[in-house]
Amino acid sequence: MTTISILADQLRSGSPVLSAWCGLPDPSVAGLLAREGFDAITIDMQHGAIDFAVTVRAIPLVAAAGKPTLVRIPVGEFATASRLLDAGASAVIAPMINGVEDARRFGSFVKYPPLGQRSWGPHAAVPLSGLQPKDYFAQANGFTLALAMVETREALAAVDDILAAPEIDGIFVGPSDLSIALSNGAENNPTGRAASAALDHLLARAKAANKVIGVYAPSGERGGELARKGFDLVSIGTDTGFLRAGAQAALAAAR
Repeated sequence: MTTISILADQLRSGSPVLSAWCGLPDPSVAGLLAREGFDAITIDMQHGAIDFAVTVRAIPLVAAAGKPTLVRIPVGEFATASRLLDAGASAVIAPMINGVEDARRFGSFVKYPPLGQRSWGPHAAVPLSGLQPKDYFAQANGFTLALAMVETREALAAVDDILAAPEIDGIFVGPSDLSIALSNGAENNPTGRAASAALDHLLARAKAANKVIGVYAPSGERGGELARKGFDLVSIGTDTGFLRAGAQAALAAAR
């Protein structure tokens, strides 16, 4: 196993993968968190302040700690998925996937032919993989993962079709946006009745399809609950949240 392929192996092992969530625009933050007990690091290019250049610099720092990197791309920037995989990311999360057409188009940038249309150019991925170029090409579709976000009514209704798409390895649930969508904008309540029922439904559909299901959790406690439910990948908290929590704990101790 390498820092690229290890994520797929971990997810298929049946043990939950616990990931930190990073959006601060400094690659050292991801590198530092990778030195902690997290199984993986997720970098957020959608809502975080981190851009492509910083993300590419963060990936080898995470790899140096022996951990894989997942990246959430901005909405609709599917071509960025290929560039991130070339840089050594293990998985790409695409937000606002509303149906199977969106899912398959996104997945086509993650998978090499004949499954997709990813073009050849893994400048950093091949060295990180420890494989020869021909072996990387032969194996990459199995360990570079496409995760489609489910966070709208449309995606919830189409989840079976999304999961059935051959280019898609699984789904990633955004509970806050899903709760907003299900309430028609009335509330942001990711642990409310409607969102909880949707999470249970999505978990069951992903398991039935034998595909990966990931989810965001705002705290370790919530992350533990979701991992025990059976979610394969749980991203916990945020780097800014960890920073604030550490500062608050230090001040409380000092005072």
